[in-house]
Amino acid sequence: MFAKILIANRGEIACRIIKSAKRLGIATVAVYSDADRDALHVDMADEAICIGPAPAAQSYLDMHKIIAAAKETGAEAIHPGYGFLSENAGFARALEKAGIIFIGPNIRAIEAMGDKIESKKLAAKAKVSTVPGHLGVIKDGKEAIKVADEIGYPVMIKASAGGGGKGMRIAYSRKEVEDGFNSSKSEAKSSFGDDRIFIEKYVEGPRPIEIQVLGDKHGNVIHLGERECSIQRRNQKVIEEAPSPFLDAKTREAMGSQAVSLSKAVGYDSAGTVEFIVDKDRNFYFLEMNTRLQVEHPVTELVTGVDLVEQMIKIAAGEKLTLKQKDVALKGSAIEARIYAEDPARNFLPSTGRLVRYRPPREGVVDGVTTRLDTGVEEGGEISVYYDPMIAKLVTHAPKRLEAIQQMGRALDSFAIDGFRHNIPFLAVLMRNKRWREGRLTTKFIAEEFPEGFKPPVPTGEVRDVLIAIAASIDHLSNQRRRLITQQMHGEAVRFAELRIVELGGVRERVKVEGGPGGQTTVTIAGAENGEAERQVNLASGWWFGSPVWEGTIDGTQAAVQVRPIVNGFALVYKGVEVEARVFTEQEADLMALMPVKEAADTSKYLLCPMPGLVMSLNVSEGDEVAAGDALCVVEAMKMENVLKAERDGKVKKIVAKPGDSLNVDAVILEFA
Repeated sequence: MFAKILIANRGEIACRIIKSAKRLGIATVAVYSDADRDALHVDMADEAICIGPAPAAQSYLDMHKIIAAAKETGAEAIHPGYGFLSENAGFARALEKAGIIFIGPNIRAIEAMGDKIESKKLAAKAKVSTVPGHLGVIKDGKEAIKVADEIGYPVMIKASAGGGGKGMRIAYSRKEVEDGFNSSKSEAKSSFGDDRIFIEKYVEGPRPIEIQVLGDKHGNVIHLGERECSIQRRNQKVIEEAPSPFLDAKTREAMGSQAVSLSKAVGYDSAGTVEFIVDKDRNFYFLEMNTRLQVEHPVTELVTGVDLVEQMIKIAAGEKLTLKQKDVALKGSAIEARIYAEDPARNFLPSTGRLVRYRPPREGVVDGVTTRLDTGVEEGGEISVYYDPMIAKLVTHAPKRLEAIQQMGRALDSFAIDGFRHNIPFLAVLMRNKRWREGRLTTKFIAEEFPEGFKPPVPTGEVRDVLIAIAASIDHLSNQRRRLITQQMHGEAVRFAELRIVELGGVRERVKVEGGPGGQTTVTIAGAENGEAERQVNLASGWWFGSPVWEGTIDGTQAAVQVRPIVNGFALVYKGVEVEARVFTEQEADLMALMPVKEAADTSKYLLCPMPGLVMSLNVSEGDEVAAGDALCVVEAMKMENVLKAERDGKVKKIVAKPGDSLNVDAVILEFA
């Protein structure tokens, strides 16, 4: 076994690898860019080496700097994680030349299967069912259109070295092919240093289901069941689960057998993933093989009990697999949600900033239900524009799928992040979605369930009553605490009004609160101004001031509600609903009704930058007439290119930003007449 390994990656996957290495008694070396100097993976490792400036091309993609760091620290092996150099055969070859072990598959397997074009050729030769397409490199936009016309629309434009949704576009027309080809080529170049593009038929209504394989250097290969990754947006996975709620035993066995056969054909000797597209009739087609650890590997670990990182390290050290195929059993159901720094209400555009508050849910096993968090950040850290916007992966596991989903919902409710926008409200809403809970999924799920984009839900019914009750009970608790302040002036005891007014979403509710600290609190909602019937909500919690999450029981059921103090009330988050609740006495409420309301500024004449990013190009000039839907400019953020389009017809009056400018959110790019 190795005495010391280097992790050629950053963020949560670097932290994840360090944990397994420590369990094996292996010393670890972290590498970091200038932007990651204070990152969590740097603190967790036994040693850390700076390898260059923030841009990945000058640090995490620079194999010479990484190899030099390994030599300097005496690391015997390098684990590449995922992304960056993880599927780069040139990197593996350079390590072999330097006498350093690559914790991953052999070079032949990387070259044969890591390249999306070559892997399809090999699969076709082996008579594996593949998606129809053009298995050659596309030179330019004109050739891309010609190939797409021959295949038939819609088509998928993909980077040969791609992964994580980068360098990938779906096109339904010639115009979309040309635009998508150029964007994919540019993204592929900046993300992977390889701008080769190919095109294949896009299977409508697909379910991406992948098989996890493990192979050693002694010819043994097994599979560990499947993961389904149908919940995607912009071709990037958002939710993953194992096992798939769609597969039957016969299809699972056939896919697993085919994945193992393909792996044996290339002498695969590490953890890897064979990806398939499955149609509504459970016909499956080989898509590609990822010759690395997958982002979503934790769900497989939880349903099988196998530490995939540990297995990778042991295999690289020459050990035989101790697991046989008959030993692999899938127990229970696991769900993984990717926590991203992005704004769901702004079409999921990237969001960056400092983690002013970062309080994840508690990890561990309670009553047979597991909560796990894989993260690479900590409170006070910064989410940079230079890298992928993923903050963490929240994973739950339970005997039944719905139990895992319910625990995920509770865990998301208790996940407190402040400093920038994130996708937790969206994920919390998704966990309550009927179609998701029933397992009726395709890659178009988000587009179909949220056709007009994600709009923050308004509080209604039970959710509204809970939010009113929480606000009223905390205000009541505050009053009780003030009564306990020592050395108060003598005189007549302070009497608090029995009734309070809670204002939520512009509607006022009259409430009465009974109970106090350490016991149950009963909130009676007397009925809104619209004449609703009286309701009662029973709360029990050990919550105290300063905690960002109220945890306890609501009418006997475990729940979590996020709490932030504001003037005269609280900003509350529950089940994806974000709302401000203000609590008044009856007299205060009457006076508040007289206060003027500040109107928002009119920004309709400006194109504002929707996220922090870099202006890549401008498609218009001053004086140009534009129509709704016309591309105005391209802004790059977190390795993704975003095309900003005109929302209506107009004329460009003034251009404020220029290519190369680094802009903050809501910075003016151009002004319309």
